[in-house]
Formats: sequence, C-alpha cells, structure tokens
Amino acid sequence: MLIISFFKKASVVALGLPLLCSSLSAAEFISIGTGGPTGVYFVVGNSVCRMVHKEAAEGRKSGRKHGLRCAAPSTGGSNYNIGQIKEGELQFGVAQSDWQYHAVNGSSKWEGKKFGDLRAVFSVHPEPFQLIASSSSGINSWEDLKGKVVNIGNPGSGQRGTMEVLMKAKGMSVSDFKQATELTSSEQVGALCDGKVDAIAYTVGVPNGAIGQAIDGCGAHFVNLNSNVEKKLVNENPFYAFANIPAGTFYKEQKNDAVTFGVMATFVSSADVSAEIVYEVVRAVFENLDDFKKLHPAFTNLDPKQMITNGLSAPLHEGAINYYKEQGWM
Repeated sequence: MLIISFFKKASVVALGLPLLCSSLSAAEFISIGTGGPTGVYFVVGNSVCRMVHKEAAEGRKSGRKHGLRCAAPSTGGSNYNIGQIKEGELQFGVAQSDWQYHAVNGSSKWEGKKFGDLRAVFSVHPEPFQLIASSSSGINSWEDLKGKVVNIGNPGSGQRGTMEVLMKAKGMSVSDFKQATELTSSEQVGALCDGKVDAIAYTVGVPNGAIGQAIDGCGAHFVNLNSNVEKKLVNENPFYAFANIPAGTFYKEQKNDAVTFGVMATFVSSADVSAEIVYEVVRAVFENLDDFKKLHPAFTNLDPKQMITNGLSAPLHEGAINYYKEQGWM
C-alpha cells in the first residue's frame, strides 16, 4: 500500500497497443505530452493510452467505437506540455498542479502568456519535490548547496520551475552554486552517481525507479525541505502540500524519513479539444481504473472523488464534466 502522506494546513510508448477501428471514416489521433522516460508522467500518459485502446471495439463483440488512436511520447515536462496544448500540437498533457494554476491565471512563468482555454481533466498522484544529494557531497540541508554542483533541471520541466520558486523564496540564485547544470530527469541520476553533480532535484511520484537507483544504487540521500520558507510556500499556495517519504518503505537504503513539499500530477487539455474526445478518454480511464492503478505503485490509492477535485485550478473540461455527472459525482 502506498503510504506516502500528503498533509496541508487549512518502456515503450505504445505498450503493446492494438490498432483501433471506428464507425468514423478515419481514426482520430490524440497525443499526450508526458515527461522523461524514467518518470511517472511517462507512465501516466501511456497508461491513459492503454486504457483508451483497451476500450476500443476492434476484434471484440463489444467495445467503444470511438475511433481514437493514442500516443504518449516523452516530452520536456509540465510547461512544455501546456505550451504545446496551447499551440494545438498536443491534445492532452500531464502537468504539475502549480503550473496548471500559473498557466490558467497568467502568473509566474506564464505572466503575459495566460492560457485561459486550459482545461483540467483529472488529477493523478501526489508528487513531492525531492532534493537528493550524493554520499560524498557533504550536503545535509538546503544551505549546504552553496558552492556545490547542482542540477536544477531542464528548461520547461516542472522540477526546474519548482527549483526556481524555492531558490527565489530562499533568496538564492544560480550564482550561489559552483555550477548549475540543466540535465533532464533521465540524465541526472547517472551524473549524480558518477560524481559529476553533487545534488539533483526531481518532482516525481513515489516510488520512482531513477530515485531508487540513486538511493539504493549509489548511496545518495534525501535532503529535508521543511523550514519556515517551505511552510510559507505551502500556506500561501493552494497547489502545494507537505509530504513524508518514510524510511525503508520505498527505498531499502533510505535510513531516515524525508519531509518535503510538493504538488499533484494533473491531466489537462484545451477547450479546443472536443467534448466527445475528452469524454471517451475520461471514460476509458475511470471505467478501467482498477487496471489503471496496477500500472504503477504511485497510482495505488487513486480515488475518483479526489481525482476530480484535487490540484485542479483550471476549469474542468466539458467532456469530463459530462462523464462525472453521469456517475453522480457532480
């Protein structure tokens, strides 16, 4: 059982997918933006595709003749996905709850670029912002990062955005580090274990294979993020919550509980995507939620009533609302 607790004051892209048939003259292709290939976003997107294709009628006596074909490639993460949805290049994407908030409200990195047509579909798993340091780094607190080589994440990624928020709140800049690298989520653990960087930051669901490689494979450790600075961020921002990652539960070499803060992973779309398409995608996930939950440990405790509310600051898409009302959830 996934026992990561959130508390707050107040692989391959196709995954063995069958081709679909449709009552339509041509299939409708949908693309879902995800994240790095080692992260849970990648699993979310491909799991959604798997459920969409599971619902398809081809080769069966029953099924949904929705005509949808789905792909979920690896992408640059939250802000990249939202930007590509805005441009019409993606129909759906996985994004941190904070960047959903900022995009629809035109704040933070989205100031002057407000995406008023961004639509929430559902939320998925909690994903704490995790700061991990190598065993030889001498880093045991945020303040110890000064003068070290720190990977702040690739531009456009959710972890880069959260890192910048925290740096600003802490009164720090990249000049405080010996070097600030911009490695992707799939590159940074190797660099940490190889001694090329002293610390990395990762916003990701728990457990995560790459984090496990760092902690169980090369002796890295979590750095707690529970000072008054983080408490202020949580109290002032509805999309943040504290998280506890208990020792020895997900990573056998984790010796101490880790306390940090984080966001929710959310599934988003655009008002320009038809209600029919969104309805079919939502239906595919919720009608097969038990199967969906088996595809990653981070999904274990998903609850439909929480998935349609938690971390969602953009308006719900009409197609999602139609399904939720059918189920009596709204």
